[in-house]
Amino acid sequence: MKLTIDLAATDGAARTGTIRTPRGTLPTPLFMPVGTRGAVKALSSVDLADLGVPLQLANTYHLMLRPGADLIADLGGIHRFEAWDGHVLTDSGGFQIFSLEPKVTDEGARFRSTYDGSLHDLSPEGAAEVQSRIGADIQMVLDVCPPLPSPEGVIRAAVERTAAWARRGRAAFLAGAEARLAAGLDQAQFGIAQGGVDLAMRAESAERTVALDFDGYAVGGLSVGETRAEMLPALAAAIEHLPADQPRYLMGVGDPASLVEAVGLGVDLFDCVLPSRHARHGTILTTAGKVMIKNKAYERDDGPLDPDCPCPVCARWSRAYLRHLHRVGEPTAARLLTIHNVAWLSNLVAGLRAAIAEGRFDAARRAVLDVWG
Repeated sequence: MKLTIDLAATDGAARTGTIRTPRGTLPTPLFMPVGTRGAVKALSSVDLADLGVPLQLANTYHLMLRPGADLIADLGGIHRFEAWDGHVLTDSGGFQIFSLEPKVTDEGARFRSTYDGSLHDLSPEGAAEVQSRIGADIQMVLDVCPPLPSPEGVIRAAVERTAAWARRGRAAFLAGAEARLAAGLDQAQFGIAQGGVDLAMRAESAERTVALDFDGYAVGGLSVGETRAEMLPALAAAIEHLPADQPRYLMGVGDPASLVEAVGLGVDLFDCVLPSRHARHGTILTTAGKVMIKNKAYERDDGPLDPDCPCPVCARWSRAYLRHLHRVGEPTAARLLTIHNVAWLSNLVAGLRAAIAEGRFDAARRAVLDVWG
């Protein structure tokens, strides 16, 4: 199922529009929270729906280990399993697997489970099959994600193996199309461009990925150790070779400064664990920057986390109360602070959509960078 983006407006390279899928529509630019094991940590699918989140990411690596793709399929797929009517994108598991230093061959990766130490093999074909069993709306092809900095030879090997695996993963996905449709699953598959911060390899990887005619495209292997000044030219080099009428997804980026800069280059989709991870550690996203809620300055602060935030947490509870919950380890703190952070980042991106439509993106970008840059 090839996905296209209907552009409503552009402002420079920044763009806003709509991606239409069999499940509904996705406004862009769009941030997707990460539901690693089938849930955003501390939240339920009801929380996400109440916040108007239309798309979440689920983690293939974790779900294939526990509870297992077959169990999820037998129980009706990921949407029915977590009682979620919105969209789901599954990553390939590549980033998590390669962070475990697996044994990698041309055939695939062999790695140990983080849960029980058992050995597992994942090939490009296997990644496509596992994600089809999970039943997400969008699945990602298996790629090689090297850390940065890495020697040029490591980046070159990642580009070559990513291209070879993309060809095999795409063929496996297309071969399973009839079976998926018979099961009522109209799924899309995105290719991934690698290349580190080498501009020529970024362009080459993007071109080779596009040649395989995926349903959408991602740029991976960034925000993995490089500076923002290194990341942005590499991102631009890849985007230059991605189709203008299909979604562009920057994987694993969610800090406000990098996000707004990437929107300025023409990126449509983002994901990151940042809002939920920050919340669990008491770090709050606000229009004035980060707030560390444990600080004593908030002990008697009767105001909201962010006076400019329309989320239900800011409408009801004070900094003093939320600080108390966080300091005593009350699980409610993680839930409420996560709701705020997810809502805040989603509202930031919604504001960028409006700014692009109204021709004032540069001013909106500068306002974000003045605080977060």
